[in-house]
Amino acid sequence: MSRVTGKPYFLYVLWSERARRFYIGISDDPRRRLEQHNRGTHRSWTARYRPWVLVHQERYENYHSARRNELLLKRQKGGEKFFLLTGLDARRFRTGAGPLGS
Repeated sequence: MSRVTGKPYFLYVLWSERARRFYIGISDDPRRRLEQHNRGTHRSWTARYRPWVLVHQERYENYHSARRNELLLKRQKGGEKFFLLTGLDARRFRTGAGPLGS
């Protein structure tokens, strides 16, 4: 739980159809973070690839666990183990297919 808010942490995965990329992060409120990424009010890497869609989230009781798993996912670079760890269907994210399976 966050010492500041008393909320759990979430590891979250965003998908940009436009850029065909994932973004992996940690927040105590993934929906709020998604809105922030999509507003693009900060000059950040994610602002260039809007809009983002939240495709995965995992709850953790402490920051250390969330961060450890965030780094693990980031090391996978969207490879086979990334999809195994997240449970996401790689076929949904291949070239020509949208995140909703189109």
